[in-house]
Amino acid sequence: MKRTPLLFFTLLVFACCALAQTVDSPKWANESHTQKEERMAWWSHDRFGMFIHWGLYAVPARHEWVQNREQLSTEAYRGRYFDQFNPDLYDPKEWAAQAKKAGMKYVVITARHHEGFSLWDTKHSDYKAPNTPASRDLLKPFVEAFRNEGLKIGFYFSLIDWYHPDFIIDRVHPLRNDKAARDENGNKDMGRFRQFLKNQLTELLTDYGKIDLLFFDFSYPGEDGKGHEDWDSEGLLELTRKLQPGILVNDRLDLNDKTWGWDYITPEQFMPKAWPERDGVQVPWETCQTFSGSWGYHRDENTWKSANQLIAMLIEVVSKGGNLLLNVGPTGRGNFDDRATDRLDAIGQWMKYNNRSIYGCTAAPEEFVKPDNCLLTYNPDTKRLYVHLLQWPFKTLYLPNFKGKVKYAQFLHDGSEVKYTSRSSAEAGGHTTVTAGENDLIVDIPVVKPNVEIPVIELILE
Repeated sequence: MKRTPLLFFTLLVFACCALAQTVDSPKWANESHTQKEERMAWWSHDRFGMFIHWGLYAVPARHEWVQNREQLSTEAYRGRYFDQFNPDLYDPKEWAAQAKKAGMKYVVITARHHEGFSLWDTKHSDYKAPNTPASRDLLKPFVEAFRNEGLKIGFYFSLIDWYHPDFIIDRVHPLRNDKAARDENGNKDMGRFRQFLKNQLTELLTDYGKIDLLFFDFSYPGEDGKGHEDWDSEGLLELTRKLQPGILVNDRLDLNDKTWGWDYITPEQFMPKAWPERDGVQVPWETCQTFSGSWGYHRDENTWKSANQLIAMLIEVVSKGGNLLLNVGPTGRGNFDDRATDRLDAIGQWMKYNNRSIYGCTAAPEEFVKPDNCLLTYNPDTKRLYVHLLQWPFKTLYLPNFKGKVKYAQFLHDGSEVKYTSRSSAEAGGHTTVTAGENDLIVDIPVVKPNVEIPVIELILE
């Protein structure tokens, strides 16, 4: 009976959300809370995906915003790099195999980034891969390769296009400080640009089969910026839902005040302190992160995260109910560089034995408090709790207030039993009883850390 008020409150919140969704949404966006949960179920289960940033910026190899940072005109940028884009080592089957081995379940690739260069054979621009030495549509074999490995397919689609002649120069444009270029804004027609966006989006969502995710990027409303009216965000989202009804869409269309304007939020290069909320309700979220400080291939960028940091990041994200989209920036020749491959291999080695603590998992129920130097994840279907040991303890791990809640404990990497006791059952006068609380579990840990980057104890709960 103690759970009745909580159950009532939960049902009330769901009902209110469903009512709000119906009241403020256009007909094409009507969807119940249950329908949305079902549509997002695979994503909430899989937790781990690969982001791929690849375009002309792989050739200069000094950040995907190189055109912006160096304030290069379209003519200068295209003239320098377009004819040099020749990814002769491009093998999407190899990319897909690496993603799968790392334990990733879905992929998002930059079909077109802000530079305006399209990886596919678009009919609406000459600035595309088939017109470079690549001489072909690079998306088609990519989609086939990843789909054949069982990964869900996502496209990143830039709302920004620094190449398009009708894109009005603004505060994030490479020519923002060029007065003569600014003076040409009066001759541009954003209406034509909005139609261009819809034309390209239609190609992506009709020519490549089922698309599972669409990552729009990005809105920057305000003075000298662009927001939902500039993109016709509602029209883009309506088109997206019409062409791919089951697709998941992120939150960068500047429709965040609409319950129907996004499926999940996307903190970038940032770890939230706790599960993010909107209006007091926890929302689906995914953080996109890089191996280093750049999304595109950056030859001389040296702030690469270690394998331990990346695995800990994945665990922490899941422990807060979220997903991790981890980025790779392929080289100009079309391969993953050694630093990326090394880290993918290390993550894959850990995931091979410990993925049960990631897939299907989420934040632990509030009654379970994480021990020092640990992170908890929980699988609500199997009723198993996972204790990730970020720092190896010396002989003893204390689980606060876990007494009476655990049926069995084992290391996840090898299935070996982990023994535990409590004050009441510990040997009289035992030293551990001095510091353990009456309701704590006292876990016996080997002195030598297993050869696992971050060991995991699997608790089968009562």
